Amino acid sequence: MNATSPLYELKDLSKRYTRGKETVTIFDALDMTINTGDFIAIMGPSGSGKTTLLNLLGGIDRPSSGEVLFEGQRIDNLSQGKLAKWRAANAGFIFQFYNLMPTLTAAQNVELPLLLTSLSGKARKDRVKTALEIVGMGERARHRPGQLSGGQQQRVAIARAIVADPKVLLADEPTGDLDRTTADEILETLQLLNAEMGKTIIMVTHDPAAASHAKRELHLNKGRFEEKGKA
Repeated sequence: MNATSPLYELKDLSKRYTRGKETVTIFDALDMTINTGDFIAIMGPSGSGKTTLLNLLGGIDRPSSGEVLFEGQRIDNLSQGKLAKWRAANAGFIFQFYNLMPTLTAAQNVELPLLLTSLSGKARKDRVKTALEIVGMGERARHRPGQLSGGQQQRVAIARAIVADPKVLLADEPTGDLDRTTADEILETLQLLNAEMGKTIIMVTHDPAAASHAKRELHLNKGRFEEKGKA
Protein backbone atom coordinates (compact mmCIF):
# COMPACT_ATOMS: atom_id res chain seq x y z
CA MET A 1 0.00 0.00 0.00
CA ASN A 2 1.50 3.34 -1.00
CA ALA A 3 1.75 6.43 1.13
CA THR A 4 -1.36 8.08 -0.29
CA SER A 5 -3.70 5.09 -0.05
CA PRO A 6 -6.80 5.52 2.10
CA LEU A 7 -6.23 4.00 5.52
CA TYR A 8 -9.68 4.89 6.83
CA GLU A 9 -12.88 5.66 4.99
CA LEU A 10 -15.95 6.80 6.90
CA LYS A 11 -19.15 6.49 4.89
CA ASP A 12 -22.44 8.11 5.90
CA LEU A 13 -21.46 7.73 9.55
CA SER A 14 -23.96 8.58 12.27
CA LYS A 15 -23.77 8.30 16.03
CA ARG A 16 -26.69 8.82 18.38
CA TYR A 17 -27.23 8.31 22.10
CA THR A 18 -30.52 7.90 23.93
CA ARG A 19 -30.89 9.73 27.24
CA GLY A 20 -34.23 8.87 28.74
CA LYS A 21 -36.77 9.84 26.10
CA GLU A 22 -34.35 12.12 24.28
CA THR A 23 -32.16 11.09 21.34
CA VAL A 24 -28.92 13.05 21.06
CA THR A 25 -27.24 13.09 17.66
CA ILE A 26 -23.45 13.50 17.88
CA PHE A 27 -22.96 13.54 14.12
CA ASP A 28 -25.01 12.46 11.16
CA ALA A 29 -24.06 11.32 7.64
CA LEU A 30 -20.36 12.05 8.22
CA ASP A 31 -17.92 11.21 5.41
CA MET A 32 -14.15 11.27 5.82
CA THR A 33 -11.00 9.81 4.29
CA ILE A 34 -7.72 9.44 6.18
CA ASN A 35 -4.70 8.50 4.10
CA THR A 36 -1.80 6.32 5.13
CA GLY A 37 0.91 8.56 6.59
CA ASP A 38 -1.44 11.38 7.61
CA PHE A 39 -0.98 13.28 10.87
CA ILE A 40 -4.38 14.81 11.59
CA ALA A 41 -5.43 17.04 14.47
CA ILE A 42 -9.15 16.98 15.18
CA MET A 43 -10.46 20.02 17.01
CA GLY A 44 -13.89 21.26 17.97
CA PRO A 45 -15.97 22.57 20.87
CA SER A 46 -16.71 20.43 23.90
CA GLY A 47 -19.41 17.90 23.07
CA SER A 48 -18.77 18.01 19.33
CA GLY A 49 -17.93 14.31 19.20
CA LYS A 50 -14.13 14.36 18.92
CA THR A 51 -13.49 11.55 21.38
CA THR A 52 -16.52 9.64 20.11
CA LEU A 53 -15.03 9.74 16.63
CA LEU A 54 -11.66 8.53 17.94
CA ASN A 55 -13.42 5.63 19.67
CA LEU A 56 -15.16 4.69 16.42
CA LEU A 57 -11.84 4.75 14.56
CA GLY A 58 -10.29 2.58 17.26
CA GLY A 59 -13.09 0.03 17.28
CA ILE A 60 -13.91 0.87 20.89
CA ASP A 61 -17.39 2.09 19.95
CA ARG A 62 -19.73 1.31 17.05
CA PRO A 63 -21.65 3.77 14.85
CA SER A 64 -25.43 3.96 14.96
CA SER A 65 -25.36 3.68 11.17
CA GLY A 66 -22.88 3.98 8.33
CA GLU A 67 -19.55 2.25 7.77
CA VAL A 68 -15.99 2.46 9.10
CA LEU A 69 -13.51 0.94 6.65
CA PHE A 70 -9.85 0.26 7.42
CA GLU A 71 -7.69 -0.58 4.41
CA GLY A 72 -10.90 -1.21 2.50
CA GLN A 73 -12.39 -3.64 5.03
CA ARG A 74 -15.27 -2.81 7.35
CA ILE A 75 -14.44 -2.92 11.06
CA ASP A 76 -17.72 -1.57 12.42
CA ASN A 77 -19.49 -4.92 11.96
CA LEU A 78 -16.77 -7.22 13.33
CA SER A 79 -17.47 -9.45 16.30
CA GLN A 80 -15.96 -8.39 19.62
CA GLY A 81 -13.31 -11.10 19.35
CA LYS A 82 -12.25 -10.12 15.83
CA LEU A 83 -12.34 -6.46 16.78
CA ALA A 84 -10.00 -7.09 19.71
CA LYS A 85 -7.57 -8.86 17.36
CA TRP A 86 -7.85 -6.01 14.86
CA ARG A 87 -7.05 -3.42 17.57
CA ALA A 88 -4.08 -5.43 18.82
CA ALA A 89 -2.62 -5.64 15.31
CA ASN A 90 -3.40 -2.18 13.95
CA ALA A 91 -4.11 0.51 16.57
CA GLY A 92 -2.06 2.10 19.34
CA PHE A 93 -3.79 4.33 21.90
CA ILE A 94 -2.36 7.37 23.72
CA PHE A 95 -4.40 8.99 26.50
CA GLN A 96 -4.29 12.33 28.31
CA PHE A 97 -3.63 10.77 31.72
CA TYR A 98 -1.22 8.04 30.48
CA ASN A 99 -3.19 5.06 31.92
CA LEU A 100 -0.04 3.38 33.22
CA MET A 101 -0.19 0.65 35.86
CA PRO A 102 1.41 2.22 38.97
CA THR A 103 2.82 -1.04 40.35
CA LEU A 104 4.62 -1.97 37.12
CA THR A 105 7.91 -0.63 35.80
CA ALA A 106 8.08 1.36 32.57
CA ALA A 107 9.25 -1.75 30.73
CA GLN A 108 6.44 -3.87 32.17
CA ASN A 109 3.85 -1.26 31.22
CA VAL A 110 5.17 -1.15 27.65
CA GLU A 111 5.13 -4.94 27.44
CA LEU A 112 1.43 -5.25 28.31
CA PRO A 113 0.07 -5.13 24.71
CA LEU A 114 2.45 -7.96 23.75
CA LEU A 115 1.34 -10.40 26.45
CA LEU A 116 -1.56 -11.68 24.34
CA THR A 117 0.64 -12.27 21.29
CA SER A 118 2.60 -15.40 20.38
CA LEU A 119 5.94 -13.61 20.76
CA SER A 120 8.55 -15.26 22.93
CA GLY A 121 9.68 -13.59 26.14
CA LYS A 122 12.96 -12.58 24.52
CA ALA A 123 11.19 -11.11 21.48
CA ARG A 124 8.86 -9.15 23.77
CA LYS A 125 11.78 -7.75 25.76
CA ASP A 126 13.63 -6.79 22.56
CA ARG A 127 10.57 -4.90 21.32
CA VAL A 128 10.10 -3.16 24.66
CA LYS A 129 13.74 -2.08 24.70
CA THR A 130 13.47 -0.68 21.16
CA ALA A 131 10.20 1.17 21.88
CA LEU A 132 11.59 2.79 25.03
CA GLU A 133 14.76 3.84 23.21
CA ILE A 134 12.72 5.40 20.39
CA VAL A 135 10.99 7.72 22.87
CA GLY A 136 14.16 8.43 24.83
CA MET A 137 13.25 6.40 27.91
CA GLY A 138 15.68 3.51 27.63
CA GLU A 139 17.48 4.45 30.83
CA ARG A 140 14.21 4.61 32.79
CA ALA A 141 13.00 1.10 31.97
CA ARG A 142 13.07 -0.02 35.61
CA HIS A 143 11.35 3.07 37.00
CA ARG A 144 7.72 2.96 38.07
CA PRO A 145 5.28 5.72 37.00
CA GLY A 146 5.47 7.41 40.41
CA GLN A 147 9.19 7.92 39.88
CA LEU A 148 8.66 9.66 36.53
CA SER A 149 7.54 13.16 35.55
CA GLY A 150 4.34 13.67 33.55
CA GLY A 151 6.27 14.04 30.32
CA GLN A 152 8.27 10.88 31.02
CA GLN A 153 5.08 8.97 31.79
CA GLN A 154 3.59 10.09 28.49
CA ARG A 155 6.73 8.93 26.67
CA VAL A 156 6.30 5.51 28.28
CA ALA A 157 2.66 5.55 27.20
CA ILE A 158 3.75 6.33 23.62
CA ALA A 159 6.26 3.46 23.78
CA ARG A 160 3.41 1.18 24.89
CA ALA A 161 1.32 2.43 21.94
CA ILE A 162 4.03 1.68 19.36
CA VAL A 163 5.52 -1.53 20.79
CA ALA A 164 3.30 -3.79 18.67
CA ASP A 165 4.15 -1.73 15.55
CA PRO A 166 0.56 -0.58 14.81
CA LYS A 167 -0.38 1.20 11.61
CA VAL A 168 -2.28 4.01 13.35
CA LEU A 169 -1.84 5.92 16.60
CA LEU A 170 -5.01 7.36 18.15
CA ALA A 171 -4.17 10.11 20.62
CA ASP A 172 -6.83 11.69 22.87
CA GLU A 173 -5.55 15.02 24.24
CA PRO A 174 -2.01 13.60 24.61
CA THR A 175 -0.58 16.90 25.89
CA GLY A 176 -3.59 18.10 27.88
CA ASP A 177 -1.96 17.42 31.26
CA LEU A 178 1.50 18.80 30.38
CA ASP A 179 3.21 22.18 30.49
CA ARG A 180 3.98 23.87 27.17
CA THR A 181 7.65 22.89 26.96
CA THR A 182 6.98 19.25 27.79
CA ALA A 183 3.96 19.21 25.48
CA ASP A 184 6.08 20.44 22.59
CA GLU A 185 8.61 17.68 23.26
CA ILE A 186 5.86 15.06 23.14
CA LEU A 187 4.46 16.55 19.92
CA GLU A 188 7.91 16.50 18.36
CA THR A 189 8.11 12.80 19.25
CA LEU A 190 4.78 12.22 17.47
CA GLN A 191 6.07 14.15 14.45
CA LEU A 192 9.14 11.91 14.41
CA LEU A 193 7.00 8.76 14.54
CA ASN A 194 4.95 10.12 11.65
CA ALA A 195 7.85 11.31 9.48
CA GLU A 196 10.45 8.60 10.11
CA MET A 197 8.39 5.54 11.02
CA GLY A 198 5.42 6.25 8.79
CA LYS A 199 2.85 6.06 11.57
CA THR A 200 -0.54 7.49 10.73
CA ILE A 201 -1.57 9.68 13.68
CA ILE A 202 -5.04 10.94 14.54
CA MET A 203 -4.95 13.33 17.49
CA VAL A 204 -7.86 14.92 19.30
CA THR A 205 -6.89 18.21 20.91
CA HIS A 206 -8.38 21.49 22.10
CA ASP A 207 -4.99 23.22 21.86
CA PRO A 208 -4.21 25.17 18.64
CA ALA A 209 -0.49 25.01 19.45
CA ALA A 210 -0.69 21.22 19.57
CA ALA A 211 -2.75 21.08 16.38
CA SER A 212 -0.12 23.14 14.56
CA HIS A 213 2.27 20.17 14.76
CA ALA A 214 -0.05 18.07 12.58
CA LYS A 215 -0.13 17.99 8.78
CA ARG A 216 -3.88 18.61 8.69
CA GLU A 217 -6.31 20.34 11.05
CA LEU A 218 -9.93 19.25 10.94
CA HIS A 219 -12.54 21.13 12.95
CA LEU A 220 -15.59 19.09 13.94
CA ASN A 221 -18.63 21.24 14.63
CA LYS A 222 -22.31 20.39 14.47
CA GLY A 223 -21.51 17.03 12.94
CA ARG A 224 -19.46 18.35 10.05
CA PHE A 225 -15.76 18.76 9.29
CA GLU A 226 -14.08 21.94 8.20
CA GLU A 227 -10.43 21.71 7.18
CA LYS A 228 -8.08 24.50 8.15
CA GLY A 229 -5.46 25.17 5.51
CA LYS A 230 -1.81 24.84 6.55
CA ALA A 231 0.71 27.44 5.46
